[in-house]
Amino acid sequence: MPRAVRFHQHGGPEVLRIETVGVAPPARNEVQIRVKALGLNRAEALLRRGTYIETASFPSGLGLEAAGIVEAVGEDVANLAPGGAVSIVPPISMVRWPAYAELANFPAALVVRHPPELGFEAAAAVWMQYLTAYGALVDIAGLGRGDVVAITAASSSVGLAAIQIAKRIGAVPVGLTRTSAKRQALLDVGAAQVVVTEEEDIRAQLADIAGANGVRVVFDAVGGPAFEPLTAALSPGGILIEYGGLSPEPTPFPLFNVLGKSLTLRGYLVHEIVRDPKRLAPAKAFILGGLSDGTLKPIIARTFRFEEIVEAHRFLESNTQFGKIVVTI
Repeated sequence: MPRAVRFHQHGGPEVLRIETVGVAPPARNEVQIRVKALGLNRAEALLRRGTYIETASFPSGLGLEAAGIVEAVGEDVANLAPGGAVSIVPPISMVRWPAYAELANFPAALVVRHPPELGFEAAAAVWMQYLTAYGALVDIAGLGRGDVVAITAASSSVGLAAIQIAKRIGAVPVGLTRTSAKRQALLDVGAAQVVVTEEEDIRAQLADIAGANGVRVVFDAVGGPAFEPLTAALSPGGILIEYGGLSPEPTPFPLFNVLGKSLTLRGYLVHEIVRDPKRLAPAKAFILGGLSDGTLKPIIARTFRFEEIVEAHRFLESNTQFGKIVVTI
């Protein structure tokens, strides 16, 4: 029988187990994938620890991204056939459709034939990061040419995707990172400027970079005390999109910045793009176009073997990676 990663209780990486499991044939409108590579996401660590927006039912699988070969198709699936190389748009529920497995079923609407030049490792590192960044920057904020966008947690896979998307549009991406260790690497991948948050004054640096027009968009994964200087740097009518909560400190509401400049503060989950076909279609077209013309290129921090899933999760939680963590099968 095929193997899958499951956990029987909440906890650290050590609760993950590789077990043999039975896999049902794909249901109607589902596709069964022989998985070749997995992309790791912080959401999976949260589910494992019991702090995710979804609740695990033990024993629970996990995982949101995969790439592989179509093994079988369910009834009413017309545009995919066994043998095709595909990757997976993250489903709404990883408990219902877990990706950490040698053989897995997914909704056909979320199975994508990726560009043939993209290998399985790179394909497994595409959809969560680019869809998350696209949904925030393009679909919601309407980022345009010349707009300055401040991107926190810039060395994460989503942060790097946001830098690439902003560059593709012609906007000005400014990466924010805690220490200077990753400054040059962020500049090398396309950040116009880098602000080191533990060493520099965030508001002053962003004001100097953005000039009189200010920062139109903040794309934030952190929250915490930085909300005040980030909103202070926004231009009148600017928008801060929050998609994470990495800071362990409380997040203050910057009342006078919001009132004085008519700011928009908006929470965002990639699910709102995934569950809406009218919004997902242009997002997929933009991303596939960028992959084909080379303006979007997944950056892989490190690759692990399937048998090293515990070590991969430890690395995920170390916060030392630059880009995406991939596991191969």
